[in-house]
Amino acid sequence: MRLLLDTHVVLWWLADDPTLSDTLKSVLDGEPDVYLSPVSVWEIAIKQAAGKIKEPADLAERLRNSGFKELGVTAEHAVAAGRLPMLHRDPFDRMLVAQARCADLMLVTRDADIRRYEVPVIVA
Repeated sequence: MRLLLDTHVVLWWLADDPTLSDTLKSVLDGEPDVYLSPVSVWEIAIKQAAGKIKEPADLAERLRNSGFKELGVTAEHAVAAGRLPMLHRDPFDRMLVAQARCADLMLVTRDADIRRYEVPVIVA
């Protein structure tokens, strides 16, 4: 199973948040093809700079160093994100949808707006 994590999912995983089921935690811990987009790291860095997320100060680095595979952003992803219908206004989430579609990944999310796109989803 090839998975791409939405930002909130990797945050829950890092915090060992009970919001994630034990089954999903086990999949994320054991599945070799789990990807994290640098878009999620960027989103967290921006939210911290804006004061929306305060602690821990090194949260963006923790995401970056989480051990998940990095799925780089390409021009193909940018074009695909730009051409998505405006079902979701968040540019970070739109890029994750585009990346998942282009790379044939299942997106792990709880975001109902993301689920409106034609992209395979595992509901976190």
